[in-house]
Amino acid sequence: MASLSRSLTHFTKLGPLLQGTRAVTQVPNVSQRRTFTASKPFPVAQYGGRFTVTMMPGDGIGPEMMGYVKNIFRYAGVPVDFEEVQITQDSTEEEFENALICIKRNGVALKGSIESKYGDVSSGSRNATLRTELDLFANVLHCKSYPSVRSRYSDVDIILIRENTEGEYSMMEHENVKGVVESLKIITRKGSERLARYGFEYATRNGRKKVTAIHKANIMKLSDGLFLETCRNVAKEYPEIEFNDMIVDNTCMQVVARPQQFDVMVLPNLYGNVVSNVICGLVGGPGLLSGRNYGHHFAVFEPGTRNTGLSVAGRNIANPIAMLNAACDMLEHLKLHYHAELIRDAIDQTLNVDMIHTTDLGGQATSLDVVQNIIQVIQASTKENK
Repeated sequence: MASLSRSLTHFTKLGPLLQGTRAVTQVPNVSQRRTFTASKPFPVAQYGGRFTVTMMPGDGIGPEMMGYVKNIFRYAGVPVDFEEVQITQDSTEEEFENALICIKRNGVALKGSIESKYGDVSSGSRNATLRTELDLFANVLHCKSYPSVRSRYSDVDIILIRENTEGEYSMMEHENVKGVVESLKIITRKGSERLARYGFEYATRNGRKKVTAIHKANIMKLSDGLFLETCRNVAKEYPEIEFNDMIVDNTCMQVVARPQQFDVMVLPNLYGNVVSNVICGLVGGPGLLSGRNYGHHFAVFEPGTRNTGLSVAGRNIANPIAMLNAACDMLEHLKLHYHAELIRDAIDQTLNVDMIHTTDLGGQATSLDVVQNIIQVIQASTKENK
């Protein structure tokens, strides 16, 4: 009954989005206006020239990664103050609600992953709930090869844009009768259109040439059919951008066999989760890539694969690069480009010149080895600029 109640609650919240989703053929012609509010400045907390950002360390390696971020920010002179809120799998609902209020107040957050309780039907995923409550509908990953990291390909450069609030992650499931579980996959025209438009606007602003919509419309003809048809309609507004679509299982094979054919990908929630992990594996694993979560009002930055890393927590072997890249994404979002570039250059030198690699990349360096080298590069760079 608890899971049924939770499903009905989520269904009620999604009510305004669900109108007109029954028939794919009812998708109207999209408006010719090419505006997109998420590309406009976000409201952020700034006091006396310094930004206030919510920090949520999460579970596993999150707390130690956040410690590295704060240390590097101090040496780089970053004008950011963190309002730290600790949310774990054991936090109460009141604590979680307070964390959401904190993010809404500051507008921006840096986040570690929160462990989900497997098999506990009384509690949903805090990660998914946070994205839904803040309406962070677009998850953006820049999947790019590092020159010094040994991987199958050296020229991967893919932008993956994943729908973040709908699909199988709507957490609307219940057991109708003993042994029969029903899970609802929610795809809406509004959700599909804003994601597709974000993808095309991103391609236009960043000089990308092609957008690929990933789906399973050959089987899920209504839900994925709506997503695909909506993407096709939005594509008509952007004739300068090449558009194609691909079935998700073929996508996984093509990403491994010939990733160079992809430029920008737009995907429903679950497919985005699967494909992003495949691509991250191609370029070096979960310790490198960051993820950006955008809505119309808030932005949350985190490691790309959303892995808690419980098995390596506290052992000084976890790769800090993914979290540091997320922190740099956050700085760019705040228009602190000098500090973002300063830290990114130090990361680049540490990985690609000094070859300081943790064990997940085939090296022998510890987490602290990587962080200390980055700090040394930052110190040397700032001395040169004085």
